[in-house]
Amino acid sequence: MKFSFTSLASAVTLGTALMGAPLASSAQTAPAATPSAEGIVVYNAQHASLTKAWAEAFTKETGIKVTLRNGGDTELGNQIVQEGKATPADVFLTENSPAMALVDAAGLFAPLNPATLNEVPANYRPSHGRWTGIAARSTVFVYNKAKLTPAQLPKSMMDLAGPSWKGRWAASPAGADFQAIVSALLELKGEAQTAAWLKAMKDNATLYKGNGVVLKAVNAGQIEGGVIYHYYRVGDQAKTGENSNNTEVHYFRNQDPGAFVSLSGAGVLASSKHQPEAQAFVQWVAGKGGQEILKTGDSYEYAVGVGAQSHPKLLPLADLQAPKVEPSKLNSKKVTDLMTQAGLL
Repeated sequence: MKFSFTSLASAVTLGTALMGAPLASSAQTAPAATPSAEGIVVYNAQHASLTKAWAEAFTKETGIKVTLRNGGDTELGNQIVQEGKATPADVFLTENSPAMALVDAAGLFAPLNPATLNEVPANYRPSHGRWTGIAARSTVFVYNKAKLTPAQLPKSMMDLAGPSWKGRWAASPAGADFQAIVSALLELKGEAQTAAWLKAMKDNATLYKGNGVVLKAVNAGQIEGGVIYHYYRVGDQAKTGENSNNTEVHYFRNQDPGAFVSLSGAGVLASSKHQPEAQAFVQWVAGKGGQEILKTGDSYEYAVGVGAQSHPKLLPLADLQAPKVEPSKLNSKKVTDLMTQAGLL
């Protein structure tokens, strides 16, 4: 089925009038968008292959051209803030939500159309409606099966700060993935406990550059376990398993900070000169088309749309027992300050 659009005038009026109103059903029509030679520019911090698949399918369905500029969460978030209203970006996509909060705090996002917000359950988007979750990834503890039994696993991520875990676990603190996990820890436990946990991490953990490198180290028996996101192991298992066959995954559950589910975000820049097209792209990604690609593709990230099904290789989102964290409150600047003070960055 083709993606349908209302007239441009009615879409703009509807978006302005209804941002503060109760959301209607997800069948509400999308904003008007007429294909143009310029198309839209997307600053993309999501996985390049996933967003390429989204962009190509969206263009095929709507005729709207999408130009991707790829980079990291923090890199592109800071770039947008520096560019301000002069940014050429129409849309910003991230892997994790702290970079979305950074741009939003600078007042650079336009409100999303109600039809877009209706595509995503309230627990997978910030309450203010200026950006939305489009995918998710779960924090996990990956461990070497020859070195740890299920009975020996940490009951909580907080346990990894204890002296018994010194030299036994790993992480990749320089990446946006781990910093998002620490952002959730900060929101859930407060500054004092977070600072103490980070100080203990400096003493206890072996630090690597990249979650994939952590997975390889655990698989090779160089370290007993590590804190990463779920899809690194799922993706490796779906290929040859050469970097994960000696490992298993432990889900902390029980609303533990280690059960944090990080949202990938999408927002439309207020300065965009292609508002209808940009709004249409975000709605498409959050809606059936974009979420179906998550289900059938090889990114192994969770689908978060209303009624959307994730890839069958994934443990259901509902089984993760993730803690409730308001994504708009995740603070990347405070986290990097605390991690720098702890000697992790």
